[in-house]
Amino acid sequence: MPTTAEFPLLQVTELHPTFAAEVTGLNLAKPIPDDVFQEIVSVIAKYGVVALRDTGLDDTTHVEFSRRFGELDDIRPYMQKGPGRKLRYEHLELFDAGNVNDDGNLLTPDHPRSHYNKGNGLFHVDSSFNPRRASYSLLRGVVLPPSETGGNTDFADTRTAFDGLPEDLKKTLIEKDYAVAHSIHHSRKVADPEFFKDLDPTTIKMSKHRLVQKHEPSQRMNLYVAAHAHHVEGLPEAESTELLKTLMEHATQDKYTTSISWKQPGDLIVWDNTSVMHRSGKFAGGYVRDMRRTTVHDGSPTAWGLNQMGEKKGGFAVDSKGMVAIPAEPVAV
Repeated sequence: MPTTAEFPLLQVTELHPTFAAEVTGLNLAKPIPDDVFQEIVSVIAKYGVVALRDTGLDDTTHVEFSRRFGELDDIRPYMQKGPGRKLRYEHLELFDAGNVNDDGNLLTPDHPRSHYNKGNGLFHVDSSFNPRRASYSLLRGVVLPPSETGGNTDFADTRTAFDGLPEDLKKTLIEKDYAVAHSIHHSRKVADPEFFKDLDPTTIKMSKHRLVQKHEPSQRMNLYVAAHAHHVEGLPEAESTELLKTLMEHATQDKYTTSISWKQPGDLIVWDNTSVMHRSGKFAGGYVRDMRRTTVHDGSPTAWGLNQMGEKKGGFAVDSKGMVAIPAEPVAV
């Protein structure tokens, strides 16, 4: 698709009738002009998720480009002794989102991180389980498996999903202004209940964010729900479970979802966690899939939800016994 009046500096192709787009012909190996960057931000505001193809990024330029979106999260809370992760990359801002071990080799199916990664196959938003949630995530393909094995990343349009709710339910959600408690431990246990059978998410502090809120960049209402959502504050357990189930099933209908393929190393998919959910698509396995992500802290007035502004986030690690919570104090590295 050629440039348009709305986005004259970029080659934008729509990937779905209501959200998601692809941008081609943009080399990010060197800093791009401010007007081009601001147009990328505008594309994300409209479409929620954008695939930038063959960007030319490496680890350093990936981090540098990400900083233009805002303050970056880092991996220090997970760099504990004992069950903690080793530092695979030079940059603390890079999160390992692939299926490789600390030496860069393919994880075995019985490796604790293989069990942990099953949670990535559930629709979620990054960092809703933290006191300060995330805005943008920038995921880059470094080593990709053969395309016929799968490995797409799937997305759900939670703004249009909110628009499509029954009017009575939409009215109730707005009037009640529910808060939801989010837990990374909850989503991991849902994804692999046997491996995490001894994990009790209710013993670990959860973070709380509004269920329905306005998405500032687009001024559209958004349904902020995810696999990390453990319960709705103030509702009986059965009612809370049923409401979250209803909303998740509604938001992940085929008409609100799309699957984006990875075409070549250097592809970068950028999404706004405050307007879409995502998950790892089906993957046959047996091949290295090295994916690296930066995560941008939300800078909006609702970034901290119902949590204490400035509150430290806790970390976590997985070992042969399951998932281990780490106190909310990052270590120095």
